[in-house]
Amino acid sequence: MSHPVISVENLSKAYRLGHKEEVPDTITGAAKNILMAPWRNFRHLRSHSITDAEGGEDDTLWALKDVSFEINQGDVVGIIGRNGAGKSTLLKVLSRITEPTSGRAVIRGRVSSLLEVGTGFHPELSGRDNIYMNGTILGMTKREIDRKFDEIVDFSGVEKFLDTPTKRYSSGMQVRLAFAVAAHLEPEILIVDEVLAVGDFDFQEKCLRKMQDVSSSGRTVIFVSHNLAAIGTLCSRAIVLSKGAIQASGTVSDSIEEYLSGSRTKISGHSVRCGEKQVFVVSSEEREIHRKCEEALSFKLQFQTPDPIENPSCGFIIYDKSNAPVVGGSSKFQRQSSGGCSNTWKLTCDLGHLPLSPGNYTVSIWLGTLNHDLAKAANFFDITIDDTDPFNCGFAVPKSWGNLFWRGNWHFEADSIAAAQK
Repeated sequence: MSHPVISVENLSKAYRLGHKEEVPDTITGAAKNILMAPWRNFRHLRSHSITDAEGGEDDTLWALKDVSFEINQGDVVGIIGRNGAGKSTLLKVLSRITEPTSGRAVIRGRVSSLLEVGTGFHPELSGRDNIYMNGTILGMTKREIDRKFDEIVDFSGVEKFLDTPTKRYSSGMQVRLAFAVAAHLEPEILIVDEVLAVGDFDFQEKCLRKMQDVSSSGRTVIFVSHNLAAIGTLCSRAIVLSKGAIQASGTVSDSIEEYLSGSRTKISGHSVRCGEKQVFVVSSEEREIHRKCEEALSFKLQFQTPDPIENPSCGFIIYDKSNAPVVGGSSKFQRQSSGGCSNTWKLTCDLGHLPLSPGNYTVSIWLGTLNHDLAKAANFFDITIDDTDPFNCGFAVPKSWGNLFWRGNWHFEADSIAAAQK
């Protein structure tokens, strides 16, 4: 049975917003500055005991606020949230770089962290020297580094520049080398921040495979990323941070849905405003559409404008749960319009057999004319495609195929030459 290797209890971290202190230019001012120093230091120390009950101080920023969770051995946990949510601060506390203001974080095991580009690298040293220095900082012995040196260099792909000072490395090359050292430390806990976004696509794929190998060997991975697809592929659970507090914690799909629900545009009363004058009051016959894979899909809208418009048009984009676009369409691009002029319209869009895989989707729409876009509505209605057997062959569509499946016309014909040879 797995046991917690990370226990975080009521963790909080406060920062005092800095103020530039005036430098005295007289002997009297300097003496006063010395006498006031103990009081200033007391105020700085007091920030460690500030609580919300006391009202806090205007110059105090709570990067983390009463955060509690546990991570078991072998878990791969994604940390997601907007910029400024407290993700990097949390990782710095877990990596023992920053002390918490209150609460505690108990770590059981050897930790390897990759938080910032080139962390632990000396710019004047070569890549070879930095491998040994960084590996030593992370807790590796020289014998361990010697044994894994070739693997580290091969993984990083910087063999040609191994004896070049790292100050001449690009940020991507520094990340490649830093991740290669951290990943080959064989840590019990691997903590990786968003720095992988600096690398190219091939290297990101290599890093994700390496983290999967680390987790499959029973070790723990904490992964911070804005790449929700990578979080969904790699992680077994996720934690959503918002303004320094935990907004959601649970399965990856539920956590991503909770995270996205706060970032999508909600429509109040089905009204969409664009500019100061042009207002559409839009309604949909169905706010949530349930279909099976093999069923045709359509949606109907009603909208009106204060002033009549000529030749209205409509477009849509369907998004999956990771907020990635799946498919879209537009009457404007197809040059389809009513040809009339009115301020009240009914629209029916027949998509036919749209081969969506089972899952939950959201639809964003825009309205306008053939020449101008007038209003947009994000997350206007939902589509749920139920699990089913679209080909009536006893097999459900694997989600690993992607968000779309296709009905191809397959025709097999025996190769007459190969048949004759037999």
